[in-house]
Amino acid sequence: MLKGRHLGRQGRRAEAALAKLAAWSSDNHHQIDRTTLLDDASQAVWALFIQREICGLRNNREVIDRYQIPGEVLVRLGATRR
Repeated sequence: MLKGRHLGRQGRRAEAALAKLAAWSSDNHHQIDRTTLLDDASQAVWALFIQREICGLRNNREVIDRYQIPGEVLVRLGATRR
């Protein structure tokens, strides 16, 4: 049960980070760096994938489709920030 609770929480974090990234535009977010949003989203998605693996769920294709995770986030998975 505890694993499922963490999985749900991590899913909400990923969803929120992806929503912030999707809402960004150069017209209305001058103070927010898009690279930071990309890093935040990739970190949240990476953590979701790790939590899913802990729960025994190894196929992430359904999550990628469900959350509509963009390729620019996927290519950053597992990368560390400088």
